[in-house]
Amino acid sequence: MNHDPMMPPQVERALREYRALLSAHGMTWGEPPLGYVRMMPFLRFPEEADRMSIRPDLDAEFRDTLAGEVPRGLVALRLTADGHRLKHRLEHGQARPLLSPGSVPVILLVDSALPHPVEVTADGVPYGIAAGGARLLDVTTATMLTVDGEEVDLAGLTRPAPAARLRLRAGFPCRWSVTSADGQGWYPEGVPERRDNDDRPFFHGDDIVLAVPCEPVTIRVTRGMEYGIAETTVVPRTGEETLVGLAPQRLYDAAARGWYGADLHVHMNWAGDLVAVPAEAAAAQLGEDLHVLNLVAGNVAGDRVYDREALQHWAGRDLPWSDAGHVARMGVEYRNDLFGHVHVFGVAAPPAVYHTGFGADADWPPNAAVCGDLREPRAVLGYAHPFHGPVSSPEDVAANGTRNCSGRALVVDAALGLVDGVEVLHFGDLSPAPGTAEVYRRLVGAGNRLAALAGTDTMLSFTRQDTVSSPPGWERVYARVDGPLSAESFAEAVRRGRTFATTGPWLELTVNGLGPGDTLGLEGGETVAIRARAVGPEVEHIEIRTAAGVLAEGPGHEITASLSVADATYVVAVVRGGPHPRSPRGRAYAHTSPVYLDVRGRHVAREEDVRWCLRWLDLLDELVRARARLRTRAQLRDHLDLIEKARAVYGARL
Repeated sequence: MNHDPMMPPQVERALREYRALLSAHGMTWGEPPLGYVRMMPFLRFPEEADRMSIRPDLDAEFRDTLAGEVPRGLVALRLTADGHRLKHRLEHGQARPLLSPGSVPVILLVDSALPHPVEVTADGVPYGIAAGGARLLDVTTATMLTVDGEEVDLAGLTRPAPAARLRLRAGFPCRWSVTSADGQGWYPEGVPERRDNDDRPFFHGDDIVLAVPCEPVTIRVTRGMEYGIAETTVVPRTGEETLVGLAPQRLYDAAARGWYGADLHVHMNWAGDLVAVPAEAAAAQLGEDLHVLNLVAGNVAGDRVYDREALQHWAGRDLPWSDAGHVARMGVEYRNDLFGHVHVFGVAAPPAVYHTGFGADADWPPNAAVCGDLREPRAVLGYAHPFHGPVSSPEDVAANGTRNCSGRALVVDAALGLVDGVEVLHFGDLSPAPGTAEVYRRLVGAGNRLAALAGTDTMLSFTRQDTVSSPPGWERVYARVDGPLSAESFAEAVRRGRTFATTGPWLELTVNGLGPGDTLGLEGGETVAIRARAVGPEVEHIEIRTAAGVLAEGPGHEITASLSVADATYVVAVVRGGPHPRSPRGRAYAHTSPVYLDVRGRHVAREEDVRWCLRWLDLLDELVRARARLRTRAQLRDHLDLIEKARAVYGARL
């Protein structure tokens, strides 16, 4: 039997299992109810979810957070008393145009102001609503909905509308957004209705036909961060097909300069409101012109490792849609929520350990031991989304030992040479001055050689979930590759630190002609010439930094400086920008890996940064003793021995 190369039998079986989980449990897929799992349904409304507190009744918390407002995409069913009679009313935005008979999905908030419980049924499935309670439900406009046996008419959520067709053509795969005046998105038949972190609908491809209403619709097209945005509005005619030829203009061509951009942290399936298939990953990578895609297998909150079967089938091989300019691989996200997560690119075989510390499992083996096992000759490891807010001290890193995915063990693994880089850019900190960048510079200043990396944590199995449902590659790490692009050549460039991480701007840095990852050997007393240059309309500010802090800064796209070098140091460049259509969540940011300036053979080891890391180790020691779930004294000793080894490394640098 001939099988689709995108769908080998073991992957097909796994996807069937995932669909059964989605059908039985909804978008959590039955994962253990940790806080982030319970929040999944509400994160479809990210601004409101950000204001929520984690409490036992999240449905009521969501209702209370809304304070009577109904955000776009939500329908509210208000239950009140009219004397002794139940009264209900629907609150929603404009009715959705319905182009042909059928149903559309509805996210429904049942909000009861009644002093007694009621029962709501959806196609016969009962849901008890407590007195004054609330419940968030996923239904459709065809759902038979009742409240205490009384039917609720959902007909007003849609309106019939005459249909036309659009044919969208750019000449190459792109990301498209088609919206009507009310913000409603329109998609080709059978394509998931995805929305990005700006709540903008999108899909990928070229020469695409889709049905739209016969009213003004706006078409927007782009192709990842190397391209601008093109937009037009048309009024299609009933029953006719309108050709829209529209292509984004390229802003820069990284591959022509030997640089290739990657998203090192993308999940195909990780619970969610649909089951993603490899063809959707292919469409996203090509439509975003993302040179390197690392699809990671990982768990959510329990033992099940999603996309493990795909990793087992394709480990060490390019995925079927890879070509000369695009490489896709299956990788791994190793996860421990107390000590940190690590993404792995270029693995040759599935690992023995995917996660620790979940459920009744011990926080053992230590991250360092797992990283040592994952560290193959051709694989590269990076700490994923290490810190989720401002970091000004080691105490901020420890954060009272909350299990929040912080990369607390990074200080050990960096000292022992077990990881190659750090996600300086990630979904967890979208501030103008990411805390992870501050920690990264501390680690580099303390003598660790680490590449600046980026990973979005995009999850293709979510269609509406803030940054999670955004397309892969909205943050990227670019690496300067020797020769043709391959998984091996890209991994080697990362190992050598020849990278910069960015939300969109192109960023160059040279020190006496050398770039990120290079080492300039000096005798001391020489003056070096430094130049940083950025490309991108979102760039507002550029700076050059050394281990001692900001050396030069200013507005614009280019800056130069000279530095008299007495002691070993490093040089990095950073750019920032504010709100812009190309800037995710209203900020632009890019950060290079260092150019190292060694003096008389000595590598940078700034005392303040070394002592910062030693204090971090002290706090990690305390955290392991107080918070780690360990079963034996031997497991505790394994952790403490690694901390002592790292302490010796940093101590030798003073």
